[in-house]
Amino acid sequence: SGPVQSRMQFPSGYGSHLPNYSVPSGHYSQVPSKAAASHLDNQYRASYYPTYYSAPAQNVMTPSVGTNVLNTQESQQLYNKTPAHTVGSAEGPIQGAISSASYLRTSAQQSYSAFGNHYSTSVSSSVASQGFPLNSDHYTMPVVSSAMYPNVSYPPVAAGSVYGQAFTSQTLPAVGQFKEANTFSSQSTSVPHSLQQHVPVGYNTTLTTISSAQSIQDNLCRNLTGSVAKVNNQINTGGIDSSQPVHSVSQSVLFTKPGAGTSASSAVISSVRTPAPSLSSQPQSSPSVTQSSELALQEGMQYGGYVNNQASSAPAPLSSSSDDEEEDEEDEEAAIDSSSTTSSASPVLNNYDALEGGGYPETRSVTSSPVPAPSVPQTSKASKPFGYGYPTLQPGYQNAAPPAPVQPNNPGHHPGFQHYPQQYPGVNQLSSSLGGLSLQHSQQPESLRPVNLTQDRNILPVSSVPAPVPNLNSDLRKLNCSPDSFRCTLTNIPQTQALLNKAKLPLGLLLHPFRDLTQLPVITSSTIVRCRSCRTYINPFVSFIDQRRWKCNLCYRVNDVPEEFMYNPLTRSYGEPHKRPEVQNSTVEFIASSDYMLRPPQPAVYLFVLDVSHNAVEAGYLTIVCQSLLENLDKLPGDSRTRIGFITFDSTVQFYNLQEGLSQPQMLIVSDIDDIFLPTPDSLLVNLHESKELIKDLLNALPNMFTNTRETHSALGPALQAAFKLMSPTGGRISVFQTQLPSLGAGLLHSREDPNQRSSTKVVQHLGPATDFYKKLALDCSGQQTAVDLFLLSSQYSDLASLACMSKYSAGCIYYYPSFHRSHNPAQAEKLQKDLKRYLTRKIGFEAVMRIRCTKGLSIHTFHGNFFVRSTDLLSLANVNPDAGFAVQMSIEESLTDTSLVCFQTALLYTSSKGERRIRVHTLCLPVVSSLADVYAGADVQAVVCLLANMAVDRSISSSLSDARDALVNAVVDSLAAYMSTASNLQQSMLIAPNSLKLFPLYILALLKQKAFRTGTSTRLDDRVYAMCQMKSQPLVHLMKMIHPNLYRIDKLIDESTIHVNDRVVPQPPLQKLSAEKLTREGAFLMDCGSIFYIWIGKNCSNNFIKDVLGYPNYASVPQKMTQLPEVDALSSERTRSFISWLRDSRPLSPVLQVIKDENPAKTDFFQHLIEDRTEAAFSYYEFLLNIQQQICK
Repeated sequence: SGPVQSRMQFPSGYGSHLPNYSVPSGHYSQVPSKAAASHLDNQYRASYYPTYYSAPAQNVMTPSVGTNVLNTQESQQLYNKTPAHTVGSAEGPIQGAISSASYLRTSAQQSYSAFGNHYSTSVSSSVASQGFPLNSDHYTMPVVSSAMYPNVSYPPVAAGSVYGQAFTSQTLPAVGQFKEANTFSSQSTSVPHSLQQHVPVGYNTTLTTISSAQSIQDNLCRNLTGSVAKVNNQINTGGIDSSQPVHSVSQSVLFTKPGAGTSASSAVISSVRTPAPSLSSQPQSSPSVTQSSELALQEGMQYGGYVNNQASSAPAPLSSSSDDEEEDEEDEEAAIDSSSTTSSASPVLNNYDALEGGGYPETRSVTSSPVPAPSVPQTSKASKPFGYGYPTLQPGYQNAAPPAPVQPNNPGHHPGFQHYPQQYPGVNQLSSSLGGLSLQHSQQPESLRPVNLTQDRNILPVSSVPAPVPNLNSDLRKLNCSPDSFRCTLTNIPQTQALLNKAKLPLGLLLHPFRDLTQLPVITSSTIVRCRSCRTYINPFVSFIDQRRWKCNLCYRVNDVPEEFMYNPLTRSYGEPHKRPEVQNSTVEFIASSDYMLRPPQPAVYLFVLDVSHNAVEAGYLTIVCQSLLENLDKLPGDSRTRIGFITFDSTVQFYNLQEGLSQPQMLIVSDIDDIFLPTPDSLLVNLHESKELIKDLLNALPNMFTNTRETHSALGPALQAAFKLMSPTGGRISVFQTQLPSLGAGLLHSREDPNQRSSTKVVQHLGPATDFYKKLALDCSGQQTAVDLFLLSSQYSDLASLACMSKYSAGCIYYYPSFHRSHNPAQAEKLQKDLKRYLTRKIGFEAVMRIRCTKGLSIHTFHGNFFVRSTDLLSLANVNPDAGFAVQMSIEESLTDTSLVCFQTALLYTSSKGERRIRVHTLCLPVVSSLADVYAGADVQAVVCLLANMAVDRSISSSLSDARDALVNAVVDSLAAYMSTASNLQQSMLIAPNSLKLFPLYILALLKQKAFRTGTSTRLDDRVYAMCQMKSQPLVHLMKMIHPNLYRIDKLIDESTIHVNDRVVPQPPLQKLSAEKLTREGAFLMDCGSIFYIWIGKNCSNNFIKDVLGYPNYASVPQKMTQLPEVDALSSERTRSFISWLRDSRPLSPVLQVIKDENPAKTDFFQHLIEDRTEAAFSYYEFLLNIQQQICK
C-alpha cells in the first residue's frame, strides 16, 4: 500500500492536500517569470510527454489525496479487490491527480500520480464556471497566460486592429457563487510556494473539485477584490533543454481543508474494496480565493476572436486588485441591467471565456450597493422545487409562487393565468403527472430481466443494438434529443454519488454535436432567450409559470419572457410562448447576432501542406490529391471571400505565388529551414474565385514537378511553422500530407519502434509523443483559430504518436493510410480518393467553442476528443466538422433528491463557411432514480463501453497498456458483482447480468482484442496509436463498429427481409456471432468493421453466387486482391451491392472492401475480428466469462 502520498486517491473534492501540508502565505502575489522549484517539483516530476487528448475541464490539476473517499465503505475506490495501487513508475511518475479514466482500476503497483494526466501537478483556481450549479463548491476555472513558441518569430499584430486584441490573463472571468444572506470577506491568500508546479496547458488534465467547507464557500460567493495570485507553470519536457522557451500557463489557486466535504465521493477508478485509513488528521489549510473576476460571464461574445491565449510570444500583463474591483462593479451592473435576452447584453471585448455566454454572477462587490430584490421570490435551497413543467405541454404553464396580483397592461396577457393561489408543487405532487419516473413500484422492466451469461449463448440481437429509451412520459420522450447527437451512459441518473459508486458504472455523455441532420429547426429571431443566471438556452424542458415567466430547468431561476417571444412565427399567433419552436425542439440552431462576435466572421481559408520528398513522389499520392482538389474546387465550403494556398516541402520549403494577374504560378523556395520566413506574405493565400485559373494550373503541374527528385529528407516542422505564420492573421484549416518520419529541422523525429516487440505481451512503449514540438504548435494554432488535419500515407513507421499531437490539440482530424501506394495498394488509393471527396466538401465550422451545461448538482470533470479546454466547461474548437465525436465524464456533487429530472445542454457556437455566426443547441432530459435496480435498468451498454474505451486510452499512456487492460476487465467484474450482490437466490455457479448489461462482457472482450489494446498479436505501433486516436474522436455509432464488427451472411440475401430506401430495395440479414462456428464453407459472409469490409468466401460457396456477385465463374478464379464488386445484371448482385451501399452511406469515410479466400494474406486480419473465438494470446468469450465469474467469486 505504501505511503499515502504515493497512492492514487479519488475523493469527491479533487483538490485536497497532501498530508502534513501547510499553506504559507505571501508567495507570488504576482506572476513570477519562472516559478521557483520546490520540493514537490522533485517529488512529482517526470519526463514529460503530452497527454493523450483527453482534456478534462481544467487545465491543471491539484495533488489530491483522498479524504472523504477513505472514510466510508460506499466511497471506496472502484473496480478492485486488491490493495490500493499506485500509478506510474518509480523513476518518473506521470504527474497529475485525478485520472480522466476515472472508472478504471487495476491492481498494478504504481506510484502516486493520475492516470490520464501527464503533467506535473498544479494548484487550481476555484471559481464556478458557466453552466454549473450555483451553490456547489466544486468548480475550477483557469486563468491562462500566453506562451512562447520556440524557434519561431511571429509577426506582431497591431493591438488596435480588429484581429489584434491581445487576450491576457486578466481578461478571463471569475464566476462567483450566489448564496443568500452571505457575507463576503475581502481576504485573499496567495499561492503557496511549495505548490508551484510545472504544467503544460490544457489538454489532458482533470477538473479539480474542492471539498465543501463553509469558509471556502463564503470566499467563493463573491467576485474578488483582492490581488490575483498566479502561478507561471511550465511544460515539464523530457529530453528538452529546460533553458529553452516553454509553454506557460498562469493559474489561480484555492486550497481547502482536507476532509471537509460531502460524504459521497466522486466516482473514480480505484483498486480498493477495503476501507482505507482516514486522512482527517491532515492539517487545515486556509482557503485562498485568488481568481480575478473581471468581465464575469458577459453575454454575447464570439469566443477567442484573435486570441493569443496559448500562442503569444509576450508575457501576459498582470491585473491589479483595483482593476479587479472596477470590473467587478461593471459586471454586477451588467448582471442587474441586462434582460434574459442576448440583445441587451453589452459585449465586453477580449473576454475569452464569456463569448458563448456564461452565467451572470449573483453576487455583489464589496464596494457596490445592494442589488434590488428580484420581483419574483427566489426559491431557497431547502425548498428547492424540481422545476419541470407541463407534463402534457397543455396549456404549458406550471404553477409557482404566485405573481403580484397586478393586472398587466399587456392586452395579450390572458387573465386566467394570474390566479394561482397554491405554491409550486413538490416532487410528490408531480410524480404522478410525470408518468412514473421511478421503476421501483412498477413491474420489472425487460432491461432488468436476469440473464445467465454462461448458459445463454444467443445474447446477440438479430439487428443492431438500439439506444435505450429514457423512462419518461410520452410527451417528454417525444421532445427529447436524439441519441445519435446526445447520449448518456445511464438513462436513469442516480440520486447521489454514493448510489453511482455502488453501481460501479461510469456516468458520462457521448456527443456528436455537429453531425449532418436532414431536419434542423433554424431560429432567425433577433432575441435568443436564455436564463439570466446560468445562461441556459430556453428549451422544451423549462417550465412556464405563467405567460410572462419561465423557470430554468438547470438552475431553477425564474426569468421573464421577452415581449418578442410572445409571438409565434410558425402559427402567427400571440400569447403562446410554450409553442415556440425553441420550446418544441430539443435540437435547434440559432442565427447569432453581433453580440456573439469578437471580430467579423472569418472567411473560409484552406492551406494545403504537401510532402514532395522522393518517398512521397514514389507513393503517388500527389496525383490523387491534386485530382480530387480539381474535381471539388467549386464545392469547397465558403463564399466569395474563400482563400486558398499551397506549401510543399522536402529538405526545403516551397511557396507558391498565385496572385491574380500572374501568367503562371510562381514557386518561391526557402532553404533556410532553421529560420523560416514567408517570402511574399500577401500573395501566398489568394482568393479562390479571383485566382482560380492559376490554382488549376498549379494543381495540374504539381504531380509532375517533382518526378525526378532525389530529396529523401522531410522538413515537416519548418513547413508547419511557415503554415502557422501564414494562417495566423485569419485562422482556417491546414491540411498536412506526410509520408515519412520528419528528418530535418524543428520537430525532427527518430524511429522508436522495435519490430521485434510488436507481438509483446508485456510492455508496449512509445504510445506518447517523443517531443512537445507538435503539441505546442497545435496550441499556437488553436489560439489563432487554426486547425491542423493530418493525412499520414506511410509505408513505414512514421511516429504517429508524435505527429498526431498537431491535430489532437488544434481540434483537427487524423487520417491514416498504412502501406499506401497508388499502384501497389489500389484499395488504399481508392479510399484516399473517396475520403478526400468527403473531406473537401463536408460542412465545416470555424472559430468554434462548445459549452456543456447540466442541472445543478451535476458537474463535468473530464473531456475526451480533439480540442483545447479553455475553462471548466468550455472547449475551443478552431474547426468543427460533422464527423467528430466527443465524450464527457460526469460526477454527482450534490444530492438530486429534490428533483425528478435532470437535463444536459450543449451549445456549439461557430462561424459557418458562409460567414454566419450560429449556435447549435442540443438538450437531453433524463429521470432521476433512487434505487440501484433502476440505475442498472437504464444502463446504455454501448455508451458505457465507448466511454470506458476513451478512459482506457488515457490509462494506456499515463500508466501502461497492461494496466488499462486490467482496468477494463475489472470494470466488468465490479459492475456484475455489484448487480449480483443486489439479487437474491443466486447460485455461486452462475454469472448473472441484467438484460441491459448482457453484452457488457462481450463488448469489453472485443475492446481487449482491438488493435488499440491487444497484446500477443503483431501490431505495428502506428496502427495501435491510430486506433487509439480513433477511439478518442469517433462518434459512438462508428466507434462501436470498430470495437465489435457486424457479421452478416450474404449468399442468401434474396430470401431476407428488406427495407426500401430511396427507391432501393435493401436486404436486412440478421447479425451473426463473431465466431468461426457461424462460418460455413458453403456460404459467403460480410464483416463490417467500420473502416473496412471483408467478404469471406467459403471454398464450397455456390458458383451461382460467385458468378453473379463476384463476376468470376468459380472459387478458384477469384483473384487474391479483389477490392470491388462488379455490376452484374442479376438479382443477387443487385441486392448485395444495394446492401453494401446502404452500409457505406451510413458513415462519413469510405470503407475499403477486401474479398477473402482461404489462402489470402488478409485472412489473418479477418479471423482476428472473430472475437468470440480463442487465440494464442487471448481468451474465447466463454473463457472470458469464466474468468469474470472466478474473479467475482474470490
